[in-house]
Amino acid sequence: MDIRRTFLWVVFTVSILMLWDNWNRFNGRPSMFFGGASQQAKQGQGSNGAPAHTTAQTSVPSASTAAAPANVPGASAPAPAATPVQGERITITTDVVKAEIDTAGGDLKRLELLNHKEIIHREWYAAFLELLGLREKVTARTNVVLFDSSNQHTYVAQTGLVGGPFPNHKSAFVAKPGPRALDGATQVQLVLESEQNGVKLTKTYTFKRGEYTIEVTHAVTNATGAPISPTLYMQLVRDGSKPEGESGYFGSGTFTGPAVYSTVNHYEKIDFADIEKGKAKHVAKADNGWVAMVQHYFVSALVPPDKMTREIYTRNVATNLYSVGTTLPLGTLASGASTVVNAHLFAGPQETALLEKVAPGLDLVKDYGWLTIVAKPIFWLMQQLHNVLGNWGWTIVALTILIKLALFPLMAASYRSMARMKTVTPKMTAIRERHKGDPQKMNQAMMELYKTEKINPLGGCLPVLATMPVFIALYWVLLASVEMRNAPWIGWIHDLASPDPYYILPLIMAASMFIQTKLNPPPPDPMQAKIMMWMPIVFSVMFFFFPAGLVLYWVVNNIFSIAQQWVITKKIEGAK
Repeated sequence: MDIRRTFLWVVFTVSILMLWDNWNRFNGRPSMFFGGASQQAKQGQGSNGAPAHTTAQTSVPSASTAAAPANVPGASAPAPAATPVQGERITITTDVVKAEIDTAGGDLKRLELLNHKEIIHREWYAAFLELLGLREKVTARTNVVLFDSSNQHTYVAQTGLVGGPFPNHKSAFVAKPGPRALDGATQVQLVLESEQNGVKLTKTYTFKRGEYTIEVTHAVTNATGAPISPTLYMQLVRDGSKPEGESGYFGSGTFTGPAVYSTVNHYEKIDFADIEKGKAKHVAKADNGWVAMVQHYFVSALVPPDKMTREIYTRNVATNLYSVGTTLPLGTLASGASTVVNAHLFAGPQETALLEKVAPGLDLVKDYGWLTIVAKPIFWLMQQLHNVLGNWGWTIVALTILIKLALFPLMAASYRSMARMKTVTPKMTAIRERHKGDPQKMNQAMMELYKTEKINPLGGCLPVLATMPVFIALYWVLLASVEMRNAPWIGWIHDLASPDPYYILPLIMAASMFIQTKLNPPPPDPMQAKIMMWMPIVFSVMFFFFPAGLVLYWVVNNIFSIAQQWVITKKIEGAK
């Protein structure tokens, strides 16, 4: 029983710590367990909350970066202020994205995801008023904006040439006429041209129906009278701030920042703080892979051609402004010669099926935490169930039932042990009273009782321990899977990835935990009894901050556990 008491105290202490940490993160305070870029980003913001930086025009790698030649734009000391290039933004619209590309530099400055809406976070009292019909329900939602270039947020994709006075992301481009929307076509292209000192760079953005992958083609033509050796750079530039709406509990533990992949070191995440301190570690040279900017649910990735030598860099561009990119030497171009490089820019949701098609390893940006080995099979099974049921809420219910059936032998053995424990509770109480002043004799008598009755004192803990890895893995599946974002279930549950707006599911879970407590053998120790009495309340308050899908899993799990435990207990009590 000393082991059980210790176990209960550990669980209770961890629960209190988690509850306190969740409350801090929910209210935007620093987490005890999760550090990272969000805190640093706040330090880099101005008094109005906007990133304290200038525009992204100096956002090319510095000369000190191994992957960046010293002659890239902005690599040396700042030059005297020059008149910025004036450009126009050209809007390209498809069925899934709305993009704005600036002719000043040919940069992708803004990208809206038309099929993904911003999640509306409402205060509990507003949700309660809506439930009573005393307030109109808020239904207006804006599109998710991934790329942006404004006073509040900077996130852009830039490309250009280095190695000479060549066109780069500061040069003026001319847009060729053509359609700017798909209409009835399968693709739409934007062609941009810029020439400097006889070197011509043609950027072609190709958007396809139903795709978040943008083909980015760079054609370089040498119209000078001498050979040239240009290098193509491609980079993503972003401030270190968390996406709007991610400062609350559910998104605060997710990663935001650069990532790179190659067959050398595979998937590597880089914290903004490490870039700031000059301690960023990642592969520097490769002939494959990609560079990316990752945030909760969404990602952008630049994928150069495979088997093409490249160098990879990260850089602190300005206060709270960072870049990750790659440089690709194009070799020597004789006078009159040209070369073409076809790359891809993925900018969209972290849907596994989409990511796997773009590039090897890109699906790794969908981070399942340290239980990936359990989470990946769970998500695969959920996908198969969803293909049949068509609703992610019912998919979670079906998944829970399958897990309960798979663990039934273990659960049944545990419930039988708990039921036997309940029948000998009077004997345990008598032993405690008889050996109240001698703990050693009391423990010896308890062990004899366990052997006689064939009881495992830790048997009642096995159901929790057996389901905990599944519970944690499912938490990360819900946390990482954009498929759950804005996915409805029934009635008031309109988003399985957000907390229950009316806290109905957490209250049902608390009631189910209370019933389970009553079915368990009462602890002889008064302190243990009090802990067990408070457990449902503590856990239900914690689950107020958990996504509705996770609480739904736990509610269904508890209901089936209660049914199993009640049947097994009745059978054992009837056999006595």
